Amino acid sequence: MKLKLVASSLCLAALLLVVPPVLHAQANDAQLQSRAQKTLRAKRFHDIQVSAHNGTITLSGSVKYFSDKVDAEKRVKKTDHDAAIENSIQVDTPEVSNARLEQKLSADINNSRVGYGTTAFNAISVSVHGNGVVVLGGYAYGPVDASTAFNIAANTKGVRDVINHINVDPPSPQDDRIRRMEYRAIYGAPQLNRYALNPVKPIRIQVENGHVILFGAVDSQADKNVAGIQANSVPGVFSVTNNLQVSGQEH
Repeated sequence: MKLKLVASSLCLAALLLVVPPVLHAQANDAQLQSRAQKTLRAKRFHDIQVSAHNGTITLSGSVKYFSDKVDAEKRVKKTDHDAAIENSIQVDTPEVSNARLEQKLSADINNSRVGYGTTAFNAISVSVHGNGVVVLGGYAYGPVDASTAFNIAANTKGVRDVINHINVDPPSPQDDRIRRMEYRAIYGAPQLNRYALNPVKPIRIQVENGHVILFGAVDSQADKNVAGIQANSVPGVFSVTNNLQVSGQEH
Protein backbone atom coordinates (compact mmCIF):
# COMPACT_ATOMS: atom_id res chain seq x y z
CA MET A 1 0.00 0.00 0.00
CA LYS A 2 2.83 2.35 0.93
CA LEU A 3 4.54 1.66 -2.39
CA LYS A 4 1.33 2.53 -4.27
CA LEU A 5 1.00 5.80 -2.33
CA VAL A 6 4.59 6.73 -3.09
CA ALA A 7 4.12 5.94 -6.78
CA SER A 8 0.93 8.00 -6.91
CA SER A 9 2.68 10.93 -5.22
CA LEU A 10 5.54 10.75 -7.71
CA CYS A 11 3.09 10.75 -10.66
CA LEU A 12 1.24 13.73 -9.23
CA ALA A 13 4.50 15.62 -8.70
CA ALA A 14 5.51 14.90 -12.30
CA LEU A 15 2.20 16.26 -13.55
CA LEU A 16 2.60 19.40 -11.45
CA LEU A 17 5.99 19.98 -13.03
CA VAL A 18 4.54 19.76 -16.57
CA VAL A 19 1.14 21.45 -16.37
CA PRO A 20 1.83 24.72 -14.53
CA PRO A 21 4.16 26.23 -17.19
CA VAL A 22 1.47 25.77 -19.85
CA LEU A 23 -1.19 27.26 -17.61
CA HIS A 24 1.17 30.07 -16.66
CA ALA A 25 1.87 30.89 -20.33
CA GLN A 26 -1.84 31.01 -21.08
CA ALA A 27 -2.48 33.23 -18.07
CA ASN A 28 0.41 35.48 -19.06
CA ASP A 29 -0.92 35.83 -22.62
CA ALA A 30 -4.36 36.71 -21.24
CA GLN A 31 -2.79 39.39 -19.04
CA LEU A 32 -0.77 40.79 -21.94
CA GLN A 33 -3.87 40.97 -24.11
CA SER A 34 -5.93 42.59 -21.36
CA ARG A 35 -3.32 45.25 -20.58
CA ALA A 36 -2.82 46.06 -24.27
CA GLN A 37 -6.57 46.41 -24.80
CA LYS A 38 -6.83 48.75 -21.82
CA THR A 39 -4.02 50.99 -23.05
CA LEU A 40 -5.68 51.26 -26.49
CA ARG A 41 -9.07 52.46 -25.29
CA ALA A 42 -8.84 55.83 -27.08
CA LYS A 43 -11.38 56.40 -29.85
CA ARG A 44 -8.71 56.53 -32.57
CA PHE A 45 -7.73 52.94 -31.68
CA HIS A 46 -11.32 51.70 -31.87
CA ASP A 47 -10.70 49.44 -34.89
CA ILE A 48 -7.53 47.82 -33.55
CA GLN A 49 -7.68 44.17 -32.50
CA VAL A 50 -5.28 42.72 -29.92
CA SER A 51 -4.20 39.11 -29.41
CA ALA A 52 -1.35 37.48 -27.51
CA HIS A 53 0.35 34.13 -27.95
CA ASN A 54 3.51 32.79 -26.32
CA GLY A 55 4.41 36.24 -25.03
CA THR A 56 3.98 38.00 -28.38
CA ILE A 57 1.33 40.70 -28.70
CA THR A 58 -0.17 41.05 -32.18
CA LEU A 59 -1.87 44.29 -33.20
CA SER A 60 -4.16 44.15 -36.23
CA GLY A 61 -7.10 46.06 -37.65
CA SER A 62 -6.92 49.61 -38.99
CA VAL A 63 -6.32 53.27 -38.12
CA LYS A 64 -6.80 56.53 -40.02
CA TYR A 65 -3.23 57.84 -39.76
CA PHE A 66 0.21 56.27 -39.76
CA SER A 67 0.94 58.16 -36.53
CA ASP A 68 -1.83 56.16 -34.82
CA LYS A 69 -0.17 52.91 -35.88
CA VAL A 70 3.14 54.06 -34.45
CA ASP A 71 1.55 55.40 -31.27
CA ALA A 72 -0.41 52.20 -30.65
CA GLU A 73 2.78 50.15 -30.64
CA LYS A 74 4.56 52.67 -28.41
CA ARG A 75 1.74 52.60 -25.86
CA VAL A 76 1.67 48.81 -25.70
CA LYS A 77 5.46 48.65 -25.45
CA LYS A 78 5.41 51.16 -22.60
CA THR A 79 2.95 48.95 -20.71
CA ASP A 80 4.89 45.71 -21.30
CA HIS A 81 8.55 46.49 -21.92
CA ASP A 82 9.64 42.88 -22.37
CA ALA A 83 6.81 41.71 -24.63
CA ALA A 84 7.44 41.14 -28.32
CA ILE A 85 5.04 43.13 -30.53
CA GLU A 86 3.94 42.31 -34.06
CA ASN A 87 2.37 45.41 -35.59
CA SER A 88 0.10 44.36 -38.45
CA ILE A 89 -2.16 47.42 -38.28
CA GLN A 90 -3.25 48.77 -41.66
CA VAL A 91 -3.57 52.50 -42.36
CA ASP A 92 -7.02 53.07 -43.86
CA THR A 93 -6.50 56.36 -45.68
CA PRO A 94 -7.72 57.82 -49.00
CA GLU A 95 -5.38 57.15 -51.91
CA VAL A 96 -3.41 60.19 -53.05
CA SER A 97 -1.14 60.28 -56.10
CA ASN A 98 2.58 60.11 -55.34
CA ALA A 99 3.27 63.43 -57.06
CA ARG A 100 0.52 65.27 -55.19
CA LEU A 101 1.50 63.76 -51.84
CA GLU A 102 5.16 64.56 -52.38
CA GLN A 103 4.35 68.15 -53.31
CA LYS A 104 2.14 68.65 -50.26
CA LEU A 105 4.59 67.12 -47.79
CA SER A 106 7.53 69.05 -49.22
CA ALA A 107 5.64 72.33 -48.83
CA ASP A 108 4.36 71.52 -45.34
CA ILE A 109 7.76 70.40 -44.07
CA ASN A 110 9.60 73.36 -45.64
CA ASN A 111 7.18 75.74 -43.91
CA SER A 112 7.06 73.90 -40.59
CA ARG A 113 9.91 75.69 -38.80
CA VAL A 114 9.26 79.22 -40.10
CA GLY A 115 9.59 81.60 -37.18
CA TYR A 116 11.86 79.34 -35.12
CA GLY A 117 15.13 80.52 -36.64
CA THR A 118 16.20 77.16 -38.06
CA THR A 119 14.41 77.13 -41.41
CA ALA A 120 17.47 78.08 -43.44
CA PHE A 121 19.49 75.29 -41.83
CA ASN A 122 17.17 72.38 -42.67
CA ALA A 123 17.46 70.51 -45.95
CA ILE A 124 14.94 67.69 -45.59
CA SER A 125 14.01 65.73 -48.70
CA VAL A 126 10.71 63.96 -49.39
CA SER A 127 9.98 61.18 -51.85
CA VAL A 128 6.92 58.95 -52.20
CA HIS A 129 6.99 55.40 -53.51
CA GLY A 130 4.48 52.61 -54.07
CA ASN A 131 1.15 53.16 -52.38
CA GLY A 132 1.71 56.04 -49.95
CA VAL A 133 5.18 55.04 -48.68
CA VAL A 134 7.03 58.22 -47.75
CA VAL A 135 10.82 58.36 -47.49
CA LEU A 136 12.31 61.29 -45.57
CA GLY A 137 15.98 62.11 -46.10
CA GLY A 138 18.43 64.97 -46.11
CA TYR A 139 19.49 66.94 -43.06
CA ALA A 140 17.86 68.55 -40.04
CA TYR A 141 19.40 71.23 -37.83
CA GLY A 142 18.31 69.38 -34.67
CA PRO A 143 16.13 66.55 -33.34
CA VAL A 144 13.09 68.83 -32.97
CA ASP A 145 13.24 69.76 -36.65
CA ALA A 146 13.60 66.10 -37.62
CA SER A 147 10.71 64.93 -35.42
CA THR A 148 8.53 67.77 -36.72
CA ALA A 149 9.06 66.55 -40.28
CA PHE A 150 8.28 62.96 -39.30
CA ASN A 151 5.12 63.96 -37.44
CA ILE A 152 3.86 65.99 -40.40
CA ALA A 153 4.28 63.01 -42.71
CA ALA A 154 2.80 60.56 -40.20
CA ASN A 155 -0.32 62.70 -39.75
CA THR A 156 -1.04 63.36 -43.43
CA LYS A 157 -3.87 61.63 -45.28
CA GLY A 158 -2.62 59.30 -48.00
CA VAL A 159 0.50 58.28 -46.07
CA ARG A 160 0.58 54.56 -45.23
CA ASP A 161 4.19 54.27 -44.09
CA VAL A 162 7.08 56.61 -43.24
CA ILE A 163 10.71 55.58 -43.64
CA ASN A 164 12.84 58.07 -41.75
CA HIS A 165 16.39 58.57 -43.07
CA ILE A 166 16.81 62.17 -41.88
CA ASN A 167 20.34 62.93 -40.67
CA VAL A 168 20.42 65.19 -37.62
CA ASP A 169 23.39 67.56 -37.56
CA PRO A 170 25.44 67.09 -34.39
CA PRO A 171 25.40 70.00 -31.90
CA SER A 172 28.46 72.21 -32.32
CA PRO A 173 29.09 75.84 -31.26
CA GLN A 174 31.67 76.13 -34.04
CA ASP A 175 29.16 74.94 -36.66
CA ASP A 176 26.56 77.33 -35.25
CA ARG A 177 29.05 80.18 -35.70
CA ILE A 178 29.59 79.12 -39.30
CA ARG A 179 25.84 78.87 -39.89
CA ARG A 180 25.28 82.45 -38.73
CA MET A 181 28.14 83.76 -40.84
CA GLU A 182 27.01 81.77 -43.88
CA TYR A 183 23.49 83.13 -43.51
CA ARG A 184 24.74 86.73 -43.39
CA ALA A 185 27.19 86.21 -46.25
CA ILE A 186 24.63 84.61 -48.57
CA TYR A 187 21.38 86.38 -47.76
CA GLY A 188 23.19 89.68 -47.22
CA ALA A 189 24.76 89.70 -50.68
CA PRO A 190 23.17 92.45 -52.85
CA GLN A 191 22.37 89.97 -55.65
CA LEU A 192 20.78 87.50 -53.20
CA ASN A 193 19.14 89.60 -50.49
CA ARG A 194 15.73 89.32 -52.18
CA TYR A 195 15.70 85.65 -51.16
CA ALA A 196 15.83 86.73 -47.51
CA LEU A 197 12.33 88.22 -47.90
CA ASN A 198 10.94 84.73 -48.48
CA PRO A 199 10.05 83.25 -45.06
CA VAL A 200 10.70 79.73 -46.39
CA LYS A 201 14.35 80.67 -47.09
CA PRO A 202 14.87 78.94 -50.47
CA ILE A 203 18.66 78.71 -50.02
CA ARG A 204 19.30 76.07 -47.37
CA ILE A 205 22.64 75.91 -45.52
CA GLN A 206 23.74 72.59 -44.03
CA VAL A 207 26.86 72.57 -41.85
CA GLU A 208 28.63 69.63 -40.24
CA ASN A 209 32.14 69.75 -38.79
CA GLY A 210 32.96 72.87 -40.78
CA HIS A 211 31.81 71.44 -44.12
CA VAL A 212 29.01 73.34 -45.87
CA ILE A 213 26.45 72.10 -48.38
CA LEU A 214 23.99 74.44 -50.10
CA PHE A 215 20.56 73.04 -50.99
CA GLY A 216 17.40 74.60 -52.41
CA ALA A 217 16.65 76.59 -55.53
CA VAL A 218 17.55 79.96 -57.04
CA ASP A 219 16.38 81.86 -60.10
CA SER A 220 19.54 81.80 -62.20
CA GLN A 221 22.96 80.24 -62.65
CA ALA A 222 24.49 83.60 -61.72
CA ASP A 223 22.66 83.50 -58.35
CA LYS A 224 23.93 79.97 -57.77
CA ASN A 225 27.49 81.05 -58.53
CA VAL A 226 27.29 84.07 -56.20
CA ALA A 227 25.89 81.91 -53.39
CA GLY A 228 28.82 79.52 -53.80
CA ILE A 229 31.36 82.35 -53.76
CA GLN A 230 29.78 83.89 -50.65
CA ALA A 231 29.71 80.55 -48.88
CA ASN A 232 33.41 80.04 -49.56
CA SER A 233 34.23 83.49 -48.14
CA VAL A 234 33.33 82.52 -44.56
CA PRO A 235 36.40 81.97 -42.32
CA GLY A 236 36.79 78.53 -40.77
CA VAL A 237 34.95 76.64 -43.52
CA PHE A 238 36.75 73.54 -44.75
CA SER A 239 34.69 72.91 -47.89
CA VAL A 240 31.57 74.09 -49.73
CA THR A 241 29.41 71.87 -51.94
CA ASN A 242 26.97 73.86 -54.04
CA ASN A 243 23.89 71.69 -54.70
CA LEU A 244 21.58 74.60 -55.45
CA GLN A 245 19.16 73.96 -58.29
CA VAL A 246 18.38 76.60 -60.89
CA SER A 247 14.63 77.01 -61.43
CA GLY A 248 13.54 75.79 -64.83
CA GLN A 249 16.58 73.57 -65.37
CA GLU A 250 16.31 69.81 -65.32
CA HIS A 251 17.78 68.23 -62.18
